[in-house]
Amino acid sequence: MRRTDVRPPAVAGTFYPDSPDRCRAQLDALLGHAPAPTGGGGPKAVIVPHAGWIYSGPVAASAYATIGPRVHEIERVVVLGPAHTVALEAMAVPASRTWVTPLGEIEIDAELVRASLACPRVVADDRPHWREHAIEVQLPFLQHLLPGFRLLPVVVGWVPTHDVVGLLDAVWGGEETLVVISTDLSHYHDHATATRLDQRTAAAIVAADGAAVGPEDACGAYPLRGLLARAARNGDPIELLDRRTSADTAGDPDRVVGYGAFAVGATSASP
Repeated sequence: MRRTDVRPPAVAGTFYPDSPDRCRAQLDALLGHAPAPTGGGGPKAVIVPHAGWIYSGPVAASAYATIGPRVHEIERVVVLGPAHTVALEAMAVPASRTWVTPLGEIEIDAELVRASLACPRVVADDRPHWREHAIEVQLPFLQHLLPGFRLLPVVVGWVPTHDVVGLLDAVWGGEETLVVISTDLSHYHDHATATRLDQRTAAAIVAADGAAVGPEDACGAYPLRGLLARAARNGDPIELLDRRTSADTAGDPDRVVGYGAFAVGATSASP
């Protein structure tokens, strides 16, 4: 296990700006073009994409804009994303204590790490996190919006859905906790095909039908299935906020990646 107390940014300068000023300016632009919240207290959880901001940033911003009513109550953020760089048959929480982005340091929530490690298939391992972008690209959005928060990042590998549900139950919390699921949708189809496939996947997500979402439909299918199974069990509503492909934002229409943003449930206490 590669161990350090501090995880530095891995994809700043490639997936998003490495300058604090440029980072803030791009976030202001992305969030400024996102639809304003329509009322209510904000979602308990959001599902967001994780490509470079030039491609998926507008879609991610449409989800992050909905947490505006909650920014002063959120103290903890739990982010689950897929494993792109390490083969993993577990859920990895960090051994590191601090994560860094161009916008500053984020404290890892030691209490949530301990709660996670009491769950099946959860390990403390920095290797899956070291070069992983799916969680990192979310953090500047959160730093920009929230006055301060502690973080639980979880890289989710090939694990059964019920184990992801168990982890979510252990860290769900109440109004002080926001849950973020990081996933893109279809990969490398032409724009028309991707749009058709992603429409089907989005319908399955809104219906909380995790069994209908496979790894070919969403690269974060494993953490996503866990959230959907929990939402189905608890009757939490899921709203589609935005769905586009990279061709709609900045990419080639012949080979696209699909993106979706969703709001899940409302703030409530632990089960």
